[in-house]
Amino acid sequence: MPAALVDLFIPCFVDQLFPTTAMNMVKVLESVGCQVNYNPNQTCCGQPAYNAGYRQESQCVAEKFLTDFAGPAERYVVAPSASCVGMVRNSYQELLTDSSRKAEFPALQRRVFEFTEFLVDVLGIDQIPGAKLEGTYTYHDACSALRECHIREEPRRLLDSVAGLERLEMAETETCCGFGGTFAVKFEPISVAMAQQKVEHALATGAQYLISTDTSCLMHLDAYIRKEGKPLKTLHVADVLASGW
Repeated sequence: MPAALVDLFIPCFVDQLFPTTAMNMVKVLESVGCQVNYNPNQTCCGQPAYNAGYRQESQCVAEKFLTDFAGPAERYVVAPSASCVGMVRNSYQELLTDSSRKAEFPALQRRVFEFTEFLVDVLGIDQIPGAKLEGTYTYHDACSALRECHIREEPRRLLDSVAGLERLEMAETETCCGFGGTFAVKFEPISVAMAQQKVEHALATGAQYLISTDTSCLMHLDAYIRKEGKPLKTLHVADVLASGW
């Protein structure tokens, strides 16, 4: 079977704040035989501008994305962020409605995947050989992963196959963590209260790790955890799958 060709889409958030997560995704993809490529010209997907109401500016970013990730059908675009994948899959269709390049979008839309769904749904892989992490974890369903990309079982299947790791589901796992990008800035008290609720549910399980597909959610939750001195460690799925080998 020929190697899957993968163009890495590393969101600006991951690039600037969580580069190790990006490198761990590359480590895992290469370990399962993918041929990985990175285009250094790539930038943001446009989600911050889009969510803030800057439609024209975000359309320009979307058109640049089409250029940066132009490729044949057999080249996949894979990202360690369901939030950004959801932006490309769902919001670009509206953004590019009056663009001269709208005809290019459907082909790109079919090639863009979040990391865990690519492994499970495209490659048919639900275990990474050698992955090992001792302890217990609880899983947070990021809003974008669950509602925009319909990802729920894929990360759990991969994590449950990690040697030494046991899942403890928390209450209301599908409830938002309160980040929401600019929401956390504009509505700080509500955002913090939502983070508190999510962390309390996670702690109630007795789990050592809180794991998710999105570093944005994890950053928000980790900030609350650190401020309050709670005994819980946040990890991205890629970091877990790359551990122990």
